[in-house]
Amino acid sequence: MNKELKSENLSDNYTEDADTLSEQNDIQESEKSDTDTASKAKKVRSKKTPSLMEIAYEAEQEKELKDSGDSELEKILEKTPQDELIDNFFDSINPAKKKTTKKNTSSASSSKTAAKKASVISMAEKEQHEDILLKTLRSIDGPSAPASKSTLSSILSGETVIEPKKTRGRKPKAPKKVKIIPLGGLEQIGMNITAFEYEDSIIVVDCGLAFPSDDMLGIDLVIPDVSYLKENYLKVKGFCITHGHEDHIGSLPYILKQLNVPVYGTRLTLALINKKLVEHGIDRTSTLVEVKYGQTVELGDFKVEFIKTNHSIADSAALAIFSPAGIIFHTGDFKIDYTPVFGESNDLQRMAEIGKQGCLAMLCESTNAIKPGFTMSERTVGKTFDLLFAEHRNKRILVATFASNVDRVQQIINTAYKHDRKVVVEGRSMVNVIGVAGELNYISIPEGTLIDIDHLKDYPPEKTVIITTGSQGESMAALSRMSSSLHKKVTITSEDVVIMSSSPIPGNEKAVNKVINELSIKGAEVIFQDTHVSGHACQEEIKLMYSLLRPKYSLPIHGEYRHRLAQRGIAEAMGMARENVLIMSSGDVVEVSEKSCEVVNHVEAGGIFVDGLGIGDVGNIVLRDRQNLAQNGIIIVAMSLERGTNRLLSGPDIISRGFVYIRESGDLISEAEEVVRNAVRDCLSAEVNDWIKIKSITRDALSDFLWKKIKRNPMILPIIMDVHDR
Repeated sequence: MNKELKSENLSDNYTEDADTLSEQNDIQESEKSDTDTASKAKKVRSKKTPSLMEIAYEAEQEKELKDSGDSELEKILEKTPQDELIDNFFDSINPAKKKTTKKNTSSASSSKTAAKKASVISMAEKEQHEDILLKTLRSIDGPSAPASKSTLSSILSGETVIEPKKTRGRKPKAPKKVKIIPLGGLEQIGMNITAFEYEDSIIVVDCGLAFPSDDMLGIDLVIPDVSYLKENYLKVKGFCITHGHEDHIGSLPYILKQLNVPVYGTRLTLALINKKLVEHGIDRTSTLVEVKYGQTVELGDFKVEFIKTNHSIADSAALAIFSPAGIIFHTGDFKIDYTPVFGESNDLQRMAEIGKQGCLAMLCESTNAIKPGFTMSERTVGKTFDLLFAEHRNKRILVATFASNVDRVQQIINTAYKHDRKVVVEGRSMVNVIGVAGELNYISIPEGTLIDIDHLKDYPPEKTVIITTGSQGESMAALSRMSSSLHKKVTITSEDVVIMSSSPIPGNEKAVNKVINELSIKGAEVIFQDTHVSGHACQEEIKLMYSLLRPKYSLPIHGEYRHRLAQRGIAEAMGMARENVLIMSSGDVVEVSEKSCEVVNHVEAGGIFVDGLGIGDVGNIVLRDRQNLAQNGIIIVAMSLERGTNRLLSGPDIISRGFVYIRESGDLISEAEEVVRNAVRDCLSAEVNDWIKIKSITRDALSDFLWKKIKRNPMILPIIMDVHDR
């Protein structure tokens, strides 16, 4: 057998002296060497950027070259850009062929001969492979490529590595990131405003205000701090407004004076905004752009589509924000109402289409996220009104509701007309909204139904209905003035029925209860059950939004922390991972991309106080002084010192306001004056000539005395008058 095999080898001119065993060993050693070389190459690749040779040789271990001439390779190299050569090179490689041996050969010699021929063919192809690799390297790497097969051998062994050119790298592009910056609306109900930023473009969604809390003494309104927007004024492309409620548009007259950029919104929303701009005298310098449902506006790097939703005011919209990083969906304030009073229901079909396109992130309102179930349709309130009007046909009816709830007002008017009653609209904001809605045909008032309040006395009380503001207990609203007998044209009697067609906004419960108590004392019947449905989505409606849009990330907005936390629970119940739901704070800079959603920075945010015509001139220090004055009162200490000698010429005299009644507290005031007099004498004896120090010592001494005496801490204001003795 060995002789036959050797004879065959001699006839093929390959080897004359090797026996069959040595040939088999050579084949095994060759395969082992190839494997070791490939392993070395892989180790080098794990440490450095892979070169063309490393990638090519590693592939050669598993694949065989197609028979192609040098001319074909030259054409490929000539026509193909350098950074694509590697792709074309691998395209010329066939899938690895499985090497099989015939098991049922007639003799052992034929089997060994086949193995010998396979080895010879492999060597021939390997030489061709090396030639192609050399030509490829020269074409791609130029002068730095190896010039000989010996150099190529060192590359294949892993001893030498040719680094690819930087332009040829296949590094994945960094994901595009968009910034979401809430400047308000997260720690409270109201003052909603959120900025979206990508490179040189910023758009702002909503610009609302908040009403002052009980501890904000003397404050009329709270508007958002837009310092970040002013610093990046050239980037701001415009405001996109979701609807016309005060907590979404109220700050625009103040902010547009600082940032004069276009405002985009639906028809009724812009009409309400324009009314405010006229009052502030900036309507001619402001730009309002009307947008219809389904229309998309282009604002720098962003495209914003307005999508139909339902809320407690007509023309509400959600926003689909198309950014380079992906689609961000902003729900605005919404609820799912299949039978709205005015217009159509939510455009759920378009929302589902956006979900299919791929929603990167959703900013969903959280006001009612703690309430289970669905929000009732607005039409259900109309049925309640009909029953109440029929039940109290012999009494005058007053209905308190939100001024902007045009659909609610429409149902009240419809019911009044049905029961042959005249309607009076009272309250400045109510008159403005109804006037604007009537001009735009968003509300239909039968002829002769609406009368002026001055003509109220011309009709029997049981034939009239008064629609008024003040449902939140605002001290200056019409209903509050009626309840406290301060209204000039309406007096509450025992023959009145007051329907509170609203629910107290969190924080307003005290004020609302006060008004109800005052109305009850006057004998009026107050009804507040089943007369209101919310304009905000409950848990099941929020779940529907998650089902339709299927966002990758969730960023709950519009609500206190507990409300947004409840929405996180809803998102997790719908299958979202907890790490994909981000609870933001006002001022957080959130970067969102396909790979991450995280807070990366923080900017200045908060509330600016509006007091009368002053904007921002009342800060925390002034507010603290007001609180101190309200709680403890003030004591003014007046004295006169001679210039030069600092001799006490008169005083100290003590004046009290909001602390004690001086006529009934003579002994206390006398003791206090003596304490101050002793403190001044001690200062003069110690030759303390600095009046600031004298005031400080006097203040501390009197404060310590009053706290020990009656446990009170009033504000103490020392005043020293300079007297020149001639």
